[in-house]
Amino acid sequence: MPEGHPTPDQEALSKIDTTVPHSARIWNYWMGGKDNYEVDRIAGDAYREIAPNIETMARASRVYLIRTVTFVARECGIRQFLDIGTGLPTYDNTHQVAQKVAPESRIVYVDNDPLVLRHAQALLTSTPEGVTDYVDADLHDPEAILEHAGKILDFDKPVALMLMGILGHVQDYEEAKDIVRRLQAALPPGSYFVHYDSTDTDAELKRAQDGYDDTGAVPYVLRSPRQLTAYYEGLELLDPGIVSCPLWRPEPGTSPEPTDVYGGVAYKP
Repeated sequence: MPEGHPTPDQEALSKIDTTVPHSARIWNYWMGGKDNYEVDRIAGDAYREIAPNIETMARASRVYLIRTVTFVARECGIRQFLDIGTGLPTYDNTHQVAQKVAPESRIVYVDNDPLVLRHAQALLTSTPEGVTDYVDADLHDPEAILEHAGKILDFDKPVALMLMGILGHVQDYEEAKDIVRRLQAALPPGSYFVHYDSTDTDAELKRAQDGYDDTGAVPYVLRSPRQLTAYYEGLELLDPGIVSCPLWRPEPGTSPEPTDVYGGVAYKP
């Protein structure tokens, strides 16, 4: 690196705005992580004052990720995962869950956040048999995502496409549906779509989200469970369908409480 030129890590750090709260960092805070700033903790606490269940929702979303990734790896034999909207690493990330089931699994994470980029090295761990990689790309450009992911994943073989809590950041509903369709179109038969998003099913959550959106952070649109069903069109939705995440195939003998995060798993015939 020539003298005076910033390193990639320094460039990433220079792009991090610590004056405005950021959804990935706030989510990290609610999950008990340490990769957040005071502005994020203030916004997270304000959100929680209005919607006290938000931390429960955040942690339930991670449990859902663990269950769904385990399911498609163990029960469906999937060995390739495209996880778009990675967020900051906390615990039981996709590659850790998938490679615990099948060490040869290949995982590509996608995000375009500079703080996530800074922590990419923490994500880029893998079993010797498998691969874990990170793509710096924007959800609004599915073709660029697929082009980069295709260097790691074999799109002639089944892939699990994961859009976990990210589509609410696409403000226009029609655009969100179009992005999903373009990504799903690249999947070969036998692939799976794994998804969740927060919904508009609770008045407190809607009020808290309105306050968050006014902070200058990237807004997040709460949509109805019925709107979420459009993301699964043309696929075979697995039982129990699109449900509150804790109710998606819960562990036997448990009685989980539903939250306002809904998701489902679907198969591409």
